[in-house]
Amino acid sequence: MVNFDEIKRLLDLAKEHGLAEFEIEQQGLRLRIKRDGLGPGAAAPPDEAESGRPIAAAEPKAVPPSASSDAAVELAIVKSPIVGTFYRAPEPNARPFVESGDAVRRGQVVCIIEAMKLMNEIESEYEGEIVSVFAENGQPVQYGDRLFAIRPQAVGG
Repeated sequence: MVNFDEIKRLLDLAKEHGLAEFEIEQQGLRLRIKRDGLGPGAAAPPDEAESGRPIAAAEPKAVPPSASSDAAVELAIVKSPIVGTFYRAPEPNARPFVESGDAVRRGQVVCIIEAMKLMNEIESEYEGEIVSVFAENGQPVQYGDRLFAIRPQAVGG
């Protein structure tokens, strides 16, 4: 049975790593930690495991161009669909899935997020060029954290 000290340790770890949500099941006891304070108007992530839907790639969001930019370019932002550990490559000494400047295709794996000992491949929703990699390899990411900025390929060109 999980004791109070173990629960306190889990709470401390969740706070230390800034986790917005954490769930563990052990010996028939299910503990779910969910912190408020995601920001005004922010919605909590959907519980994909309970809905029965597979965990899918992040839904990219468009970022408006900077007002001072000479060439107005909109970038698609790929965000983390889950809480977990971000990995740029399929194994420690392998080449990263993508680097800044690489061309990506829709459906191409751009990273892995490990959650609950499961490796979740995150795919690009756009064709284009990787402009920025926001997350650090091996670091924890939260739901909604920015992972990549992609300059979408122009239609017809």
